[in-house]
Amino acid sequence: KLQKLLLFKSSKTDGEDNFISLQEYVDRMKDWQKEIYVFPGESIATMKESAFMDAFNERDAEVIYLTDAVDEYFLQNVREFDGKKFRDITKDGVKFSDEDEDMAKRRAKVYSDTFKPLTKFLKKLYGSDVSRVSISKRLGRAPAIVSSNEWGNSANMDRIMRAQAFAHGVAPGENTMPVGIMELNPRHPFIINLLESLPEDTEEEDNIPQSVKDTAWILLDMATMSGGFPIRDPKKYTARMTRVLKSNLGIESLKLADEIEPPELDEDADEPDFDMPDFDMDGIDLDSMDLGGAGF
Repeated sequence: KLQKLLLFKSSKTDGEDNFISLQEYVDRMKDWQKEIYVFPGESIATMKESAFMDAFNERDAEVIYLTDAVDEYFLQNVREFDGKKFRDITKDGVKFSDEDEDMAKRRAKVYSDTFKPLTKFLKKLYGSDVSRVSISKRLGRAPAIVSSNEWGNSANMDRIMRAQAFAHGVAPGENTMPVGIMELNPRHPFIINLLESLPEDTEEEDNIPQSVKDTAWILLDMATMSGGFPIRDPKKYTARMTRVLKSNLGIESLKLADEIEPPELDEDADEPDFDMPDFDMDGIDLDSMDLGGAGF
């Protein structure tokens, strides 16, 4: 009964004082919609621009924004409302019932077979930094994104837990970093080009150009940040970005240039030449001068 009293912001509520109840959400769900879509995050402005929202905006499907820390704990204990399960859109397993099921299966198989060399290569390259690499069925404009496991914590929940750990004296790097799912957009030019850039034999690491490896890692960096996760290794991130900048700027060496040798300055150069004329004060008759109003 208390669930009916809860109010939330959503992708279709405007204004600071405009909220929606769960019952109102259910009443205006799409005919094909079977779940209540929720999006936990830190900022509504950020969530609105997130790649996670692309598929829902395209379908005009409403998404509830969860911006309070208590919302995450609420979802962990209350799984459904009015017979409709809550579906965190930042996690794996999001499906849409408005698609032709047979067409969706056939398309997914073709994408999976086509991009298998890339997904296999990326999983080997990333290692334990991702739980798996898969072909996404929901991405729009983004080349990739890192989502959470369906039964694990969301990126937002991880952020909350890391903040709580920090408040108790545990540095952010000391607690376990989350491992997400790397979702690839098979229609994006970045992904298609990366697939075409792979050599036939990807088993031997020496066969893979460094530029391809850097591109793959930068793709993961972008997807990680888009998914709301922190960069796992800032030092490695900086190193590969430095290599990319070197290549783009055509720089062969990062050796610093010699210090400049400024010319010595003439100490008297800035002093103006000014000769004070000699005055004969004895020859001046001050009594004959009209000094009225001068205050003397």
